[in-house]
Amino acid sequence: MIIVSNTSPISNLAKVGKLSLIQEIYGSILISTAVYEELLDERAGEKIVTAVQSASFLEVCSVQNQKLVAELRTYINIGEVEAIALAVEVKANRLLINERLGRQAAKDFELKITGVLGILLLAKRQNLIRAVKPIVDELKSEANFRINSQLYIDVLNEAGESVTQV
Repeated sequence: MIIVSNTSPISNLAKVGKLSLIQEIYGSILISTAVYEELLDERAGEKIVTAVQSASFLEVCSVQNQKLVAELRTYINIGEVEAIALAVEVKANRLLINERLGRQAAKDFELKITGVLGILLLAKRQNLIRAVKPIVDELKSEANFRINSQLYIDVLNEAGESVTQV
């Protein structure tokens, strides 16, 4: 199975100490050079940089299709652009991506996508975590993860967890 990731699923999970979930679910993950550079940028924060530097399951690949990169670059950021282009090039089984515009662009290329919430639901189904709610709450507080109230409720319902407060 070939999995490509954008920056945000990796950085979000690293911020809350759950980056290993990606490896446990998917094994090795391909990331583009731009994604790698975003993850190692000092603005990402020491916790992310350290987690990424020690994540041996991340494999950095250069994107070859610069025409596609230029085309996509007009409306989404370079990390998303390269993640999508890499996923198309390697015929990835799945692209890990959170951002709305990036997800839409990926769908235009018929890529299967999963965001951080989908990763958490998979982790719970595979008994890698006990509950989704505490991690989502930590993502909201520690990683500035944005999730609307209805999606929060839907995710917790899908996880079989009670929604005591939103």
